[in-house]
Amino acid sequence: MSRASPQPRGGAAVGQLGSLPPLEAGAVVNFRHWFSGPDARAQLRADFEDTLGPAAGQAAFETFGTLCNFCATHGRRPLVRHGLTCVCLGADEACFANLVAAAAEGAEDDARLLAALIVRPAEAPALAELAAHYADLLHQPLPPLQQAAVPLARTLH
Repeated sequence: MSRASPQPRGGAAVGQLGSLPPLEAGAVVNFRHWFSGPDARAQLRADFEDTLGPAAGQAAFETFGTLCNFCATHGRRPLVRHGLTCVCLGADEACFANLVAAAAEGAEDDARLLAALIVRPAEAPALAELAAHYADLLHQPLPPLQQAAVPLARTLH
């Protein structure tokens, strides 16, 4: 009897993207964009700059890229993501979103624990610190001209 290769565990749907708070949903959407090729990355950069202004947007984009690349380089295994327009939330995506949320809240122990699910334990503190830095950049005050342009709700798809 042959068994079909199961879906990678990290890709299992564990929820819906729309049920996440904005910070976590944004982390998942950004994560999907980062690993979806140069056009998606260019759109991600433009979105950061439109929302945060040129300098802060560039800093957030670069920090997010460092965060994602750190996961890819030091990951326990390759992270699984759903497609750009998928409404499902995968297990790996949920872990990444929770890492960003814990880091944003200053829950350092929780952030390191979540980071250890993504990367080797020795690398977990560095990943948690990167996530905190990224979250800090998102919470910077917006430039005065940008504040009026920020919508109250963000469309994810």
